[in-house]
This record gives sequence, structure tokens and C-alpha cells, in this order.
Amino acid sequence: MIFLNEINIEGFSIINNVYTENEIEKLISLIENKTENDSDNSTFRKSQDLFAIRQFHKEIPETLSFIFNQNLKEIIDSNFGKGYFITKSIYFDKAEKSNWFVAYHQDLTISVDKKIEAENFDNWTVKQNQFAVQPPVEILENNFTIRIHIDKTTKDNGALKVINNSHSKGILRIENLDFENEKETICEVEQGGIMIMKPLLFHASNKTTNNERRRVIHIEFSKQLLPEGLEWSEKMIIQNN
Repeated sequence: MIFLNEINIEGFSIINNVYTENEIEKLISLIENKTENDSDNSTFRKSQDLFAIRQFHKEIPETLSFIFNQNLKEIIDSNFGKGYFITKSIYFDKAEKSNWFVAYHQDLTISVDKKIEAENFDNWTVKQNQFAVQPPVEILENNFTIRIHIDKTTKDNGALKVINNSHSKGILRIENLDFENEKETICEVEQGGIMIMKPLLFHASNKTTNNERRRVIHIEFSKQLLPEGLEWSEKMIIQNN
């Protein structure tokens, strides 16, 4: 399962049938059990349009054995090689009648354990005692994200739309993209499929229009060391990878 050429050229790849129906049901059960029994958790974000769990792999570690099934481990190994670890994970649950949308953007920050002076680490922020920073572009260029689709995702329930190959242009302001000459793709994914994407790929999502739920597990990966004194705040080694 080699998709690296497509990922390098387009900035993303969609791979269906990564998870069985039984594996998806197990993930749903573990997530629902956590949310029902830990409703006041500070890593939860709740609104009328969206429910999210930050630091997902730490909050529900029981999911990891199902997430990293043989299919996913082979996809990571064959396309990116050994040595990658989790740096961040979020679970999104976009409600059936959600008006939540996200404008075009690049993923420019990483989560780290503290704030220190480091060359080319800029735009520091802190949320819920977790620091985020924009690292040197080389770090972003070498990372990747996998989005696991718990539900079938279409243009009608907020599938990501992307600007093909926009990751190759470095860090850009959105107004500097010539949309008339860019190719836009709506990334529809079947239940149990995944989308792999590069952080610098411009991506967005629309409101839900078909009353269908969209649940996604978003996991970011790296194998890069940070400057001395700085560490990935959510770092977790992938077992048996």
C-alpha cells in the first residue's frame, strides 16, 4: 500500500477499508463509554455544533490497539518508514445539524511541554495549560496527519476540502493563493477509511446539510527531535511499529 508519491505531489491521500465494521464499533463503544462516565473532563470541548476530545490518545488509550491495526501500521511503515510517534490527537464529533465550518488554513502549530527561547519557534500560545508554537517550516514539512473516519464523510456532512499541492508552497497567507488557478478537491471518505495529509496543505470544511453525523479521529505524527529543553507534550511511541 504505497501512496507516498500521491501524498508528496497532492499533499494528501484517501485510503478506504482500513478498518473493519467491528473495529469501528469497538472504537465507538470505547468513546461513548468515556464520554458518558467522564462528562466534566477538561479536555472535552462541547457546543451545539461540535464535541471534541483533546489529547485523545491519552484520554482513551484503550482505543490505540484498534487504531493501530495491522493495516494502519503497514501503511505508516511502507509510506513513511520506522520511528514515527504520535505528537497530537483530537476526536471530533460534528453534530447532525451542525452549522460549524472551518475556513481555509494550514496547520502551523505543534503542542509542546513548555515555553522556551528557541530559534525560529514563534507565535506562542497556551490553552488549558498546554503550549502551542509555530516551529521551523522544516518540521511541518516532514510531519504528517492521519484522519480516521468513524462515519462516512461526504460533501454534505462537512468533508474536508483541500487545495491540491498547496503544501508545496511553504507557509502562505490565504489571500496569496490564486484560487482561480488552483485545484480544489472535496475529500469524501467511507466509514472505516482514512485520509493522510501534510500539515501545510490548505484545508477547510463546510456546514452539515444532510443531517448526518461526522466523527473523525485526527492524529499527528513526527519523528523529529525538538531543540534541547523542549519536548512534544503529547508524545507517544507507537508500539510494535
